[in-house]
Amino acid sequence: MIADLIANYAEYEYFIATAQLVLAMLGMGALLAPADFILEIKRPRSLLVGLGCQWMFVPLVAVALGSMLSVPAGIAAGMVLLAAVPGGTTSNIYTLFARGNIALSISLTSITTVAALLTTPLILQLLLGQYLPEDFNMPTGRIALDIFGALILPLMIGMWIRHSWNPRTAVLISRWSIRLSLSLIVVMVIGASGSGRLNPEAYGLAGIGVLVLFFFCVQCVVLLAGRLTGMGRQDSVAVLIEAGYRNVSLAVAVKAVVFPAQTGVLDPIGDAVLFAILIYGGISMILALVPVFINRRLTPAGDSAAVLKMPS
Repeated sequence: MIADLIANYAEYEYFIATAQLVLAMLGMGALLAPADFILEIKRPRSLLVGLGCQWMFVPLVAVALGSMLSVPAGIAAGMVLLAAVPGGTTSNIYTLFARGNIALSISLTSITTVAALLTTPLILQLLLGQYLPEDFNMPTGRIALDIFGALILPLMIGMWIRHSWNPRTAVLISRWSIRLSLSLIVVMVIGASGSGRLNPEAYGLAGIGVLVLFFFCVQCVVLLAGRLTGMGRQDSVAVLIEAGYRNVSLAVAVKAVVFPAQTGVLDPIGDAVLFAILIYGGISMILALVPVFINRRLTPAGDSAAVLKMPS
């Protein structure tokens, strides 16, 4: 079975990428309620700053690094694609552990995930073209359709499960959906690596280094935005973690649409994009622990829960 996956990886990539995104969004939806979308409406300052970081500053950082540094076009395109997708669901867990503003984190994840139906194709259309051949036509409609079918729809089904089913059942469904989604990402790594499409030696330490730099630059920009707008520490750490994390599941699925793998044909751009997405997923998971532990040490136990109830 593994040998067949490696030999015919191009035929399976889109299906696997879509399946892992559906499972990830189903798992996320089973933990959310409609109220999570409006918890921060009464105090919109931090929410607006967070959305501005997600939709404006993170893409600008990706484009700036890709333009100023001598990196492979596929790595630069991968950063743009990562910047175009919303934050990942793990950011909510990290924010909880960091004693940050959990309500703000959930609101940012929810709003940017739903808005991705429009924002992801738009950002890609505006910023990705410089890394593509002149005759390339961005499949904007296809991307939007896939986002609706593989992201919005399972998210809504998951929320319906939380609302209609036993809470313990919803949590169980969420847990196993996310686990299966992560398992499929591992399957993609095995298939892509075995077929020669995920080769770290092709990009060297410079390829990994620029992704680390991308993470830290995003963190610096968010910290600066927080200082300039007077955000509190709990709000700042929530936005910081949300901006650093990207929805790798969606990024992988979009990559499969924009840069579809073809049997027997290596794609330097598409393969580098997949490399950037998967490596950044690991980098952000590790480096995001830094603000988590710093804020946890500075914030007394119980303060994050208070943030959910009291306006700033």
